[in-house]
Amino acid sequence: MLLPILGTVAFTFATYLTIGLSLSVLPGFVHDKLGFGAMLAGLAISMQYVATLISRPHAGRMADARGPKRTVQTGLTMCAVSGALLLIGALAAGRPALSLGLVLLARLALGCAESCVGTGSIAWGMGQVGHEHTARVISWNGVATYGALAAGAPLGVLLQRQFGFAAIGILTLLLMLAALPLARLKRATPVSAGERSPFRTVAARVMPYGVGLALGSIGFGCIATFITLFYAARGWNGAALALSVFGMMFVGVRFVFGRTINWLGGYRVAMASLAIEATGLLTLWLASDVRMAGAGAAVAGLGFSLVFPALGVEAVQRVPAHSRGSALGVFSVFLDVAMAIAGPIGGWIAAGMSYGAIYGFAAVAAMLAIGLTLTLQARATGSLA
Repeated sequence: MLLPILGTVAFTFATYLTIGLSLSVLPGFVHDKLGFGAMLAGLAISMQYVATLISRPHAGRMADARGPKRTVQTGLTMCAVSGALLLIGALAAGRPALSLGLVLLARLALGCAESCVGTGSIAWGMGQVGHEHTARVISWNGVATYGALAAGAPLGVLLQRQFGFAAIGILTLLLMLAALPLARLKRATPVSAGERSPFRTVAARVMPYGVGLALGSIGFGCIATFITLFYAARGWNGAALALSVFGMMFVGVRFVFGRTINWLGGYRVAMASLAIEATGLLTLWLASDVRMAGAGAAVAGLGFSLVFPALGVEAVQRVPAHSRGSALGVFSVFLDVAMAIAGPIGGWIAAGMSYGAIYGFAAVAAMLAIGLTLTLQARATGSLA
């Protein structure tokens, strides 16, 4: 059972490896090389999540109607386009406005790729092993996602130092050219029969869980977008290491505690995870040295690890099996919302206060998510009228 899941989430790993490549170096490229401010540096990261936010519902409907294999192939193609645009943007660095425009277009293409591959891979895996193993498929997809981010961040730094920012685009393009033939060879799963629930009905049932996911994901968005500038403002080295530690803790928790969702239920696991994440974010806010900041990033990764699958399992149970691709798409949109707003809002907070204050606000958002999850649990068990 594990091999079919791994064979599917491998496409998630390849896609998110390309996302990780640019996380540590893109803000610096926009800020230092092109000469733009912190707001545009944050926007360059967030544009990807804006595109994912817009395209995620369509990706879910595509997975339900045309099959997850076609959806994943579309995403891999868009990721290749992103790599080509990023390469051209790097070569045009002598013209900052043009370079920034190409980088933003590359981020938009990458956002569309993320929505198609992320949603399609989960639906593809569920179709291969059965919907009763939804939590396991989502967990392994998350391992691929954040394992790739953890590997991609330091690799991106190394590539930039050795070969320049253009190497990020080249490697992205090469990875996708290798992944696309493998996706074509993999067996497709049949499209589920039955009348599909209206999209508005699916969205209404999933939305409360998505809001909880968004509140719990703001911390990750702030770490991914601003950790490099946070470290630079304090005069510290090792921002890429902090991203890697976050990813390693995330992956480790998925390996060790992934099955607790089936044992304890999604609500309990989500609330415990959000409490741990908030503790890590508060530690980052109060960090006085590199070690304390690294510890905060590690604890935040530990807590954030199971938020998506814990709430996701509860969300997809609210819709019929033949509409679960759409449900996953809607649910995942709220992760994209968090990532999209983290850049501009975080930049605004940093401009008015400090980069550290960003993580204090993110901790408050995680605490609000705990309250919402408790309310959803009460409604589901009938203890709240």
